[in-house]
Amino acid sequence: MTRLGSILLWSVIAAAFIGPGTVTAAASAGSGFGLALLWAILFSGVATFTLQEFSARLAIASDSDLAAVLRARYPSGAGRALVIALVGGAVLLGCAAYEAGNILGSAAGAMLAVDLPRWLVTLLLGAAAGSLLFAGSPVRIAQVMGVLVALMGAGFFAVAVSLGPDPRELATGLVPDLAMIGDDTALLAVLALVGTTVVPYNLFLGSALARGQSFPAMRLGLGISVAVGTAITAAILVAGTALAEGFSFDSLADAAAGRLGEWARYGLAIGLLAAGLSSAVTAPLAAAFTARGLFGDAKVPGWQADGRNFRAVWAIVLVTGLGFGLADIRPAPAIVAAQAFNGALLPLVALFLLMAMNDRRVLGASANGAAANTIGLVVVAIAATLGLTAVARAGTAVFGYELSGTAPMLVGFAIAGLLLGVLALLAGRNGHTPPGVAGHAFLGDFASRTDEDPP
Repeated sequence: MTRLGSILLWSVIAAAFIGPGTVTAAASAGSGFGLALLWAILFSGVATFTLQEFSARLAIASDSDLAAVLRARYPSGAGRALVIALVGGAVLLGCAAYEAGNILGSAAGAMLAVDLPRWLVTLLLGAAAGSLLFAGSPVRIAQVMGVLVALMGAGFFAVAVSLGPDPRELATGLVPDLAMIGDDTALLAVLALVGTTVVPYNLFLGSALARGQSFPAMRLGLGISVAVGTAITAAILVAGTALAEGFSFDSLADAAAGRLGEWARYGLAIGLLAAGLSSAVTAPLAAAFTARGLFGDAKVPGWQADGRNFRAVWAIVLVTGLGFGLADIRPAPAIVAAQAFNGALLPLVALFLLMAMNDRRVLGASANGAAANTIGLVVVAIAATLGLTAVARAGTAVFGYELSGTAPMLVGFAIAGLLLGVLALLAGRNGHTPPGVAGHAFLGDFASRTDEDPP
């Protein structure tokens, strides 16, 4: 029962990142590039489990959520400024961007089955999400909707199998083609796939869920949740290869109906609605948890779940997403842009998490060892390279230059290495833990660890 409870609890993470954004990003990638970007989904799954496990282990060992740990570790100075500007800003802005995609995608899904004005559907969805956040237990609701999302995933698996993809092409798609990253469209697609799976706000949500769990139960539930979510994303990409004329929710519904029957259109509509609504609940909730950890205290009435400050944060995020939905923006481009935005911001959150995982005085034997640090650094470096490649390409375009081929990726890699070093040194200099606990510099602690230290 403990294991089953953990699986149900952590299904919230899959329900949070399997939303309209995942359907849009993965199906668009399949439509535009076939199976060539499967490697990005595989990397995203590994990165998601790695970072979510870090966040959960930190919460279990310290009995504090990620945001509260970062606030205690960096109470002042440059470290505090970086946490507020980069981590706080990235997560809160990221939640708002995701919420816009959730509302837009939910409305598009609902309109596959009902003939109502878009503005009315959007308002109804916003009201439903707000009511769930205000009145009930959104985590339990997300778990129930996660079942509907799983059913939608089963439908995509059926479509993917019916297409009969060549096993050799599947295997080839799991190997990165660096030349493709030199293409603007391919780079945006990769960033969208990473950004829709490795969700920064889920790290804060996951740390809140993990408190009070055991390490084995947490890893089992999290591992199954991430594995199922990653497999569903891959199935959506394969299904997207059937879209010869490019991606839209209507064309995806037509493809599903053509393969499985007309019922699949309504199944997709229900799945998209459930996926979008569950994500529309979890994104504002995660923003509120993050803001409370960085700026407030759970013991203060205003920051409790029914407090004025806590509700104000999730309301701002919800209203932002609702505003984009009412603006009648085309859902697919807006969702892909939001995923790419979050893919570029991910390394900032991941780096601070990685540094916090090396505070042995707080975490004791639960702190990272050399193997965990190596995996974490690889994840952060790849994510940073992808994000900064897009930044380098956009920045040079402003000045009239055009980087082609692998040049922008090399520039992004160089900038990523430089920023990782600078941020690590600043964090080591300004790192701080609660009174009576001595902090450890990230680079120094990493260098002092051995494979014999506890993982």
